This record gives sequence, C-alpha cells and structure tokens, in this order.
Amino acid sequence: MTKPTKIVLKFKILDFKKRKSETEFETELELEKWLKDNCYPMNEYSINGNFIYEGCGLKNNGGIYQWYFIERVVKTTIKYFSTEKDAVKYALKEIKADEHAKLNQIGIYKEKEEIERIISELEKREVEYSTDKIPYGGINDWRTRIFVSGCEIKKVEDLIQNEEKTT
Repeated sequence: MTKPTKIVLKFKILDFKKRKSETEFETELELEKWLKDNCYPMNEYSINGNFIYEGCGLKNNGGIYQWYFIERVVKTTIKYFSTEKDAVKYALKEIKADEHAKLNQIGIYKEKEEIERIISELEKREVEYSTDKIPYGGINDWRTRIFVSGCEIKKVEDLIQNEEKTT
C-alpha cells in the first residue's frame, strides 16, 4: 500500500487589469507616470504642469493643447492639438526621439581626480555613462558633466553630486 501524497497548492492573486502600452496613452497624467516609471528626468519636459527653466512641454490652454519650447523665459509654441490624446501621442514621440531625454546628470566636476574616481566607480558597478565638457564659469573654467541613462540612476544615488560641490 502506498502512502498518500500531500499536495500543497499555493495561489497567487493576479491583477488582470489591462495596462496600457505607451502607444495607448491618452492623458498627460499617464505620460507623466510613464516618464517617471522609466526614470526620465523631469527637469527638461513639462508634462502635467511641472515647472522647467528650459525645454519642451504640454499645456492645456482653454481646451487647445500646445507643445511648446521654452528657453530663457521665452516660450514658443511648436504645435497645437485639439485633443489631449493627440497632444500626448505627439509629446511621447518627440521625447523618445530625443537621444538626451533619458539622461540623468549625476554631477558637474572640475578636478580630474574626482572625475576619474566617479568614472571608476561607475565602471565597477557596470553602469553605462556619458560625459561632456562645458564652460561653467567662462571660457577658462571648463567642467565635466557625467550622465547615466534612465533607471541606471537608481544604482548610483550615492554618487549624485550636491549643488555646493560644483564650485
């Protein structure tokens, strides 16, 4: 005679609520959530009303949606839309086409040793990065900016530079 086998059943409650793909977004709120979930920095795109100094944004102006560009407080409307869905679809296309849109800056560095230290740490963590040089305080004061892409920022939160370290 064989012993009865004990069977343990485990159930997992599944959420079958259909998630929208990015091509199905209809609202600024959905686009904003997707951008944040995918770690896009929200300092160059104004989606759903966040403040930016310069960059592009969507604005509902009396039922007409505007895709605009703002730089040095001068705002230029690039395109108008009669529906939020069309405006959101266009904004997503433009943001995804921008090769820099997903770059998160971790700092601006002056000293070569500090740049090398940060880059070494990024390489140890196998985090892809990019750099550029800008004239920070004038033509004789060049600084190196270091960026990581998208959610790689979560791997390097301890390396993000505070504002006072840039001087």
